[in-house]
Amino acid sequence: MRQKGISKKERLASLSDRIKADPFLTDEEISDSFNVSIQTIRLDRLELGIPELRERIKNVAEENYSKVRSLQGKEIMGELVDLNLGMSGISILETDSSFAFEKTNVVKGQYIFAQAESLAIAVIDASVALIGVANIKYKNPVFSGDKLIAKAEVVRTRANKYFVWVFIKVKQVEVFRGKFILVSFSK
Repeated sequence: MRQKGISKKERLASLSDRIKADPFLTDEEISDSFNVSIQTIRLDRLELGIPELRERIKNVAEENYSKVRSLQGKEIMGELVDLNLGMSGISILETDSSFAFEKTNVVKGQYIFAQAESLAIAVIDASVALIGVANIKYKNPVFSGDKLIAKAEVVRTRANKYFVWVFIKVKQVEVFRGKFILVSFSK
């Protein structure tokens, strides 16, 4: 939705509402919609006291970590940006050279699996959970610097078993698929 010729006061009010509705909007996306420069949006955000995207993601993640029963926040691989316990969740993992093989710059599978596994465990509403069965597929290589977006969905629950599917994408391309059966235990 592109807006033209609105006053600064209207833009500030609209900017605040948009970021509340979608905290993951980039300055570039916002500037395009208002037809102003990115620098104007940055100045507007500063005036309103709205943090940059990375800080907004971190704030949303911190709120979600408190909902997770089975893991501590630092045990989740990536930033937990959305969580509906017992239903679904989303995490974001930004990779760098420490995640990759030196020779090929390809991210090691252990990090991709860890993101999927920790999201699957976090999304179920249980105090203790373990992976009982994992059917996984690495579909495309991931390179250092890629941002992994993982989405988990609880597709079925039967007694103390949770069937969770996790899909991980890089730039809208699926790189990993995992189908997990998690078993919850009482302490």
